[in-house]
Amino acid sequence: MDTNILLESGTNELEVLEFTIADNHYGINVAKVREILPMTTITPIPNSHQCIEGIFMPRETIITVINLVKALGFTSKADVRNNMLIVTNFNNLNIAFDVEQVLGIHRVSWSDIVKPDATVNAPGAGVATGIIKKTDSLIIVLDFERIVEEICPDTSLRMSELKELGERERNEVPIIIAEDSPMLQKLVSDALTKAGYTNLKVYANGQEAWDKLQELKKNNGVDYGVKCVITDIEMPQMDGHRLVRLIRSDEALKHLPIIVFSSLINEDMRRKGERLGADAQVSKPEIFKLVSCIDKLIQENGV
Repeated sequence: MDTNILLESGTNELEVLEFTIADNHYGINVAKVREILPMTTITPIPNSHQCIEGIFMPRETIITVINLVKALGFTSKADVRNNMLIVTNFNNLNIAFDVEQVLGIHRVSWSDIVKPDATVNAPGAGVATGIIKKTDSLIIVLDFERIVEEICPDTSLRMSELKELGERERNEVPIIIAEDSPMLQKLVSDALTKAGYTNLKVYANGQEAWDKLQELKKNNGVDYGVKCVITDIEMPQMDGHRLVRLIRSDEALKHLPIIVFSSLINEDMRRKGERLGADAQVSKPEIFKLVSCIDKLIQENGV
């Protein structure tokens, strides 16, 4: 299946690859998908996590295989020979997910993706980032970063790197953060606070952040209320690329430094971010690099 579908940057759209687990329908952002392969021979790794089936090595690249059936708490079928492998790249990791069937690709708007409420996503434990309603089914878009982190905790934000910063002075420069994951909202806020940045305004998606910027522009003035914007890419209602495009198209806002902080920073996404006008793009595990980018941009802008 061809996953090399390119969207125009900043349109607030994405492609979702639909697949099934235990006859339920799930989805993954195509931007994370490198290729889809039929099941192949997988070499087990002794003493690995129960959800890790092992590794295989197509084209000289070692790829870890995660059994998504087990990771989601279902029971594997006895015959998995017809299963498919969704090979992904995010957070600088190459990981394949063993799924039952791959059904196709849907182009949707982020504004049409419903954010799961607390009845679906228990605090700190949910793996659903959004729900798409189709004619005959619901597609649950999964938080693959969360799934991988549960299996391999070392793939999360590298908070230990912040020790290299040493003691830093408190900095009240106002920063807006757009991030839909409650867990990452807290981790990023804690990390930036440790780095001395204490005036943080956190919003659950690009739309909320954009609404706040418009409010600041109308009332207090942008330069009073924000000096830097940090945004994820994948978010319901409005994604990060759309937010960057809107800021750069607004005369009162276009001077603001923007950092894209996402698990999706690969070559294609980096080019898109550059075309839209992002000042820096950082992969999510690299929290030390994020702080360094904030320091540099704020210094360059004379704050």
